[in-house]
Amino acid sequence: MGAYIARRFLYMVILLFLSTIVSFAIIVLPPGDYLTSYVQQLEAQGGEVTDDQIASLRAAYGLGDPEYVQYIKWMRGMLTEGDLGRSFAWRAPVSEIILDRLPMTLVVSLGATILVYAVAIPVGIYSAVKQYSLGDYIASFIGFIGLAMPNFLLGLILLMLFYNWFGISVGGLFSSDMQSAPWSWDKFVDLLVHLPVPILVLGLGGTAAIIRVMRATVLDELQKPYVETARAKGVSEWRLIIKYPVRVALNPIVSTIGWLLPVILAGETITAIVLNLPTIGPVLLQSLLTEDMFLASGIVLILTFLTIIGTFISDMALMWIDPRIRMVRS
Repeated sequence: MGAYIARRFLYMVILLFLSTIVSFAIIVLPPGDYLTSYVQQLEAQGGEVTDDQIASLRAAYGLGDPEYVQYIKWMRGMLTEGDLGRSFAWRAPVSEIILDRLPMTLVVSLGATILVYAVAIPVGIYSAVKQYSLGDYIASFIGFIGLAMPNFLLGLILLMLFYNWFGISVGGLFSSDMQSAPWSWDKFVDLLVHLPVPILVLGLGGTAAIIRVMRATVLDELQKPYVETARAKGVSEWRLIIKYPVRVALNPIVSTIGWLLPVILAGETITAIVLNLPTIGPVLLQSLLTEDMFLASGIVLILTFLTIIGTFISDMALMWIDPRIRMVRS
């Protein structure tokens, strides 16, 4: 098992290095760069930029070097100083921009993640055990609605309903008077008041998907001979369900942890824009639109790193909960 863990760790490092090349190449692949977009914006506003000014700006932004030279400088700064580069549009270090939005991103995304698993796993087990009951039909109906409805559409519906019925806006994470206020007990309470709607909107789709997976997997396990054998030996029904079918059914849930970490960081970008959430997703979208390559590459790199780390954690967790996987890996 130790050799397997070491091998997986080595693969993780290699993938991370390759991901830096791919992410940087994809960002700089479209024609033009941030300066091109910036000049077009100035000209659209009626300004005039001469060729000498463009050359001067290109040298100031460090865009005169070939792309591979820019990549080497970016990697050298990241490895030696932990510097992800400087954002052109924000005129600030990339790390500062990410850290500024990281706390609220974690609050919203972790809240949505806790909601997903706290609701989906018990409901999925209940739907499988009580197949074709009223509760199963209700859970299945809500699950299909959650899978079919985009999160941003649910966000728009809730914005409209709260405004029309109660005359309040549930967009953002703070009231207008608390937006720029220093942290205090009142601001914390205001945050708690605004959190339920984004958590519900972000968590509904994931909850519906996991309910369906959990229900289908537990149902499949309940039909297997070892369940009937355990029943014949007098094992209580709920102890039997939790110890055997549910434990096996957790495998596909645990295997998706690799997708969970980047989702926690980036969140649902379109939903965050609709609900005016101060998370990292909208920053990534804006950096891609303006070709702010260091900011976009930095965020994509972090998301890729979290995906690789999450996949590694998934593999280790699967080995822990399923002895069959431990036997194969060893």
